[in-house]
Amino acid sequence: MSVSTSQNYSEIIDAVLARHRNDPTRLMQILRETQETLGWLSLETLMGIARRLHQPLARIQGVAGFYSFFHTQPLGRYRVLWSDNITDRMLGGGALMEEMCRRLWLEPGRVSEDGLVSVATTSCTGMCDQGPAMLVNYRPITRMSTQRVAEIVDLIRGEVPLEQWPAEFFRIDDNIRRRDILLGNRLAHGEAIGATLARGPQATLDEIKHSSLRGRGGAGFPTGLKWETCRNATGTGDASAHYVVCNADEGEPGTFKDRVLLTTQADLVFEGMTCAAHVVGAKRGMLYLRGEYRHLLDHLNDILARRRIERLLGDNILGHADFSFDIEIHLGAGAYVCGEESALIESLEGKRGIPRNRPPFPVTHGYLGQPTTVNNVETLAAAGLICAYGGDWFRTIGTEKSTGTKLISVSGDCTMPGIYEYPFGTDVAEILADCGANPENTQAVQISGPSGICIASDEFRRRIGFEDLSTAGAFMVFDNHRDMFEVAHNFAHFFAHESCGFCTPCRVGTTLLKNCMDKIEAGHGSEYDINEIFRINHLLQTTSHCGLGHSACNPMFDTLQKFRPAYEQRLHSLAFEPAFDLDAALSQARQMTGRDDRAAHLEDSVEVKP
Repeated sequence: MSVSTSQNYSEIIDAVLARHRNDPTRLMQILRETQETLGWLSLETLMGIARRLHQPLARIQGVAGFYSFFHTQPLGRYRVLWSDNITDRMLGGGALMEEMCRRLWLEPGRVSEDGLVSVATTSCTGMCDQGPAMLVNYRPITRMSTQRVAEIVDLIRGEVPLEQWPAEFFRIDDNIRRRDILLGNRLAHGEAIGATLARGPQATLDEIKHSSLRGRGGAGFPTGLKWETCRNATGTGDASAHYVVCNADEGEPGTFKDRVLLTTQADLVFEGMTCAAHVVGAKRGMLYLRGEYRHLLDHLNDILARRRIERLLGDNILGHADFSFDIEIHLGAGAYVCGEESALIESLEGKRGIPRNRPPFPVTHGYLGQPTTVNNVETLAAAGLICAYGGDWFRTIGTEKSTGTKLISVSGDCTMPGIYEYPFGTDVAEILADCGANPENTQAVQISGPSGICIASDEFRRRIGFEDLSTAGAFMVFDNHRDMFEVAHNFAHFFAHESCGFCTPCRVGTTLLKNCMDKIEAGHGSEYDINEIFRINHLLQTTSHCGLGHSACNPMFDTLQKFRPAYEQRLHSLAFEPAFDLDAALSQARQMTGRDDRAAHLEDSVEVKP
């Protein structure tokens, strides 16, 4: 490295660190911005950051190595990641990726010899309604086709900067198919905050509790109880404070509702966060945005800047001297496990996103050990409406135990994929009819992504709600010509890839589960392997550290129960059959030596050709 280059390098790191006040808790953003400028995170870069932050190099390396969107080896000027979600595969994403690699003379997962480009897969880009999709330098491109692959290959070979690529490539549609109180919201900016300030913190909390609002991220915890517990908790130490965190890390495959909410109703989400802050006594809020939604960062920051000008954020909100609150965006870097609230908080603190032992819970010991309420994007949007219109109004929508509406992310075998908003209590058959899925030709719907539940056609009268089908929002449709084993097979690979590796049961168990499914898919499966899946599930359920391991077997259980023939047609032996064929593995050695006589084969191997 030349002196001038070294100076520029130091200046880049110094500038990034200065923007983040040399604060180690902002390590995620420091690494992201440094990588965006330098292209990758070299050892020298990590050492420079560690030295300036006065942190051990091992800690910096540990964080950089944990997240899949950080890379400590050069991966080319163009980093292409194809969505490997099952719905993208159904739309031909796998074949298109192979076509791109063929045109680039490139092996998947490798960097081209000239260091220009690499092509690999990622779990899900959150673009399931307009796939096949991929990321190029972490910018999404949707509606991929053979023609678009050819055009992109030409742009890469011509080393055309992404800023000069056709704008159409980066167009992302909202695909809102049905609106209700959230997507049809017409609140004026500050209306919910004004109502909250007029009502007061305790009365606002009473309205939230009276509304029976429950978390929309899947768990369904009562929002009012969470806010009340956080409000009553006492912070500790010099950093004593309360925090409001918006969980926008929707990494569940098949889910993209939060992306649309943040695109079209970000003001309502921020309104809900600000109302929550007034209730719990917080002065600082954070929105944790998944790395795949990097394209929304500038959009959201612009809205925050406008809200500060409108005196809806910052000091003395709406002229109230006793209420100050501000929000900042933290961008993730590709880790599904950070959707779990304690792992998300670890990431916010600049650490690896490993779920914490609980108790204590984040409401009493969250961000920096202080009381923290973590709510989903959709939950906070609904809370904003309740603060404006009251709990009685909200309770008139939905069912007694599931009040309000639910956003459903519909993808798969239907003519109109996209976002649908329904009152709780709507049955699956109505959603299928609205999205253009033929009920007579639909065999299954995966509710709430891989960690949720798969329902068969005889269950389509079941209803969306906490008393029946609780869901984080994913609704993946599979018609009669889909192989449900392949669906579960894809999900098994997803869990093995996304396990954070912290606990041995999940790290090993999800890999064993994937291996079982691979073995069955390869034609070496038996009843032994089916039983092995059940044994692995018992291991994961009883010993895993967090919910990822607990739910990893769900897709296999549901499909085995409801679509067992999809497995049995692949079982060629009732007894155990090894997946590894040693004699076949020796074929390359025989080819290299030019031998194919009987002595070059294992005993009882296939007959040697004369």
